[in-house]
Amino acid sequence: MLLPGPERYKAALRVLWAAVHRSENFNSRRLKEEGYMHVGNLIARWDDIPFTTKAELQADSAENPPWGTVLTEPLGNYTRFCQTSGTSTGQPLAWLDTPKSWEAMLACWREVFSAAGLVKGVDRVFLAFSFGPFLGFWTAFDAAVRDYLVIPGGGLSSEARMAAISRYGATALCCTPTYALHLGQLAKNTQHQIQKIIVAGEPGGSQPNVRKQIEELWGARVLDHHGMTEVGPVSFERLDRPGYLEVISDAYLTEVIDPQTLKPAEEGELVLTTLKRHTAPLIRYRTGDLVKVKIFEESICLEGGILARCDDMVVIRGVNVYPSAVDNLVRSIPAIEEYRVIVHKNRPMDELEIEIETTTGDPTPCDALEQKLKEVLNLRTSVKTVPHGTLPKYEFKSRRWVTNEN
Repeated sequence: MLLPGPERYKAALRVLWAAVHRSENFNSRRLKEEGYMHVGNLIARWDDIPFTTKAELQADSAENPPWGTVLTEPLGNYTRFCQTSGTSTGQPLAWLDTPKSWEAMLACWREVFSAAGLVKGVDRVFLAFSFGPFLGFWTAFDAAVRDYLVIPGGGLSSEARMAAISRYGATALCCTPTYALHLGQLAKNTQHQIQKIIVAGEPGGSQPNVRKQIEELWGARVLDHHGMTEVGPVSFERLDRPGYLEVISDAYLTEVIDPQTLKPAEEGELVLTTLKRHTAPLIRYRTGDLVKVKIFEESICLEGGILARCDDMVVIRGVNVYPSAVDNLVRSIPAIEEYRVIVHKNRPMDELEIEIETTTGDPTPCDALEQKLKEVLNLRTSVKTVPHGTLPKYEFKSRRWVTNEN
């Protein structure tokens, strides 16, 4: 199966190439060094263009603080600031946008809402997150206010958010899968009108057991979405195509590669080129997201959403273990409310230990989870209960995996 190549995006690549070469910047230097002096070379020799990595962007930012050199226009043209979370690599990246590039991303988010079946002038969207410097929050808000009544929940407690959802008749909710589960414990005892829940920020929205638990708590349909601060809103789930994330094809040139060989693959690392975010573009950017690609007619879809992060996998006694796989198993047991995974590296062989909080205090879920881990992952894993309220609750990206090296 072949993904559409650069020929399909010739017109968009011409515009991108012109934007990149307007000034001396991160991308123009790289292309000139490789001999790509005009757009014909860019298209004809596409497979030879070096991939861009986050580590390279971080090094560029460190050498040219605070913005790096990826910008293609004078600094005075930029009006929007966002920042990556830094959860996987430690060092966050600052990212700027002009009004034009910001509008291009809002157009992508409006596709997300439209695919979820939201109706202009009818639906009321509740944003259940505190507004920080993360792009997904702000683009979701700015796009939503073009078409729907938007109720921001920043700065409110979970109880206050649930009360506002009920009081103001919100029909759609935007948050992370983790927070949808947490807030859902309140929702199951509250009268509300939520019909659609759009989740992002974590892979959980496409995991069957996570999705099932959220939908049962809320009595609403879950739809997944994913994006990245340095790239923008990337994909969405359609009502009539559950379990697949469709890449916004006019905004991104999509590739999938084997992370080791860097050769094209049907299942591997997602690589994106931004076709409309010209003022801070990325060319052949290795996202670090592991995906399995499938094409429906002309739509590029990611089967099962984001399967995992390349750098999240751990090897336990010879078994490759992805956090998303463990999360899906945990969520198959409704009595488990929250959990934490401890990777012990201070033993002859790395081992996993899982702490859980349960809704009942019953130790039975420990036995059930240990059995599932053994059956599915072929791992003997210690699972123990901890007192309710011991483990942290998350409304943004969860950090449930910790490493013990002492």
